[in-house]
Amino acid sequence: MAALDTRRSRREQGRTAIALQSAPAAGTQVQPHKTMKRTIRRGKVGNVVVMSLAFGLMATLSIPAYAFAPDAADSAFAATESTELTKTQAQAVEVDAGSATLTVARDGFTATTPEELAAAAAEVAASEAAAAAEARRIEVSSQLTTYATSYSGPSAADYLANPTYPDFDLASVYNVASQYQGTPYVYGGATPAGFDCSGFIMYVYAQFGISLPHSSNGQAAAGTRIAIEDAVPGDLVIMPGHDGFYAGNGNILHAPYTGQSVRVQPIWTSDYYIVRIGI
Repeated sequence: MAALDTRRSRREQGRTAIALQSAPAAGTQVQPHKTMKRTIRRGKVGNVVVMSLAFGLMATLSIPAYAFAPDAADSAFAATESTELTKTQAQAVEVDAGSATLTVARDGFTATTPEELAAAAAEVAASEAAAAAEARRIEVSSQLTTYATSYSGPSAADYLANPTYPDFDLASVYNVASQYQGTPYVYGGATPAGFDCSGFIMYVYAQFGISLPHSSNGQAAAGTRIAIEDAVPGDLVIMPGHDGFYAGNGNILHAPYTGQSVRVQPIWTSDYYIVRIGI
């Protein structure tokens, strides 16, 4: 029994000694396990290997490109023959003897000046105006010839000598004038074969024994100017270079121009005034 207790006591003492040896002393640093140290070391080694492989791969890819054009970067900034010539302005051109003796001469061509163009345009315009005037003269001459041979009735002078309407009033004047609507315009005409503006008025008033000149200005001077609002049919509408009979309601009865006939139409301008004959 005593021997058994002795063995147990020895075992417990041994365990205590082992525990004391395993426990770290106070103030000492706990050392990592050997297995952990080995793992950390392996991780660092792996990173170094990966970086080495990546750098090697980049170098391998760069070598063929450089080998393909080893001086590409240098040639981009290197001086060429053209740039050297530009810098030094040293150019040599061989010219044969024949070309070297040629002289520069002004050719025979000259430019037209604006003044010459304007003068030419003015000449063309003058020529066209002269041609138009001649055509107008021929037309008027033809109209007068036709007019002279196409009418055989009484003239204004005949009516003045023997008036058809001895009793004068403006309403009757307008009624007689209205009978000639449709008569063609003829420059210089003063009969029913053809009227111009003042010839029309002269012919109508002559039938009442009133003599008027064959002129719009002369007819304006032969009467008395009145207010436009006082105008009645039979009064004269006087315009610059033209006249006619007042037709009422702002209208005019007149012989307008070549190619047209005696007609009634609205007065188209404000540049007119009214003259009354017989007062």
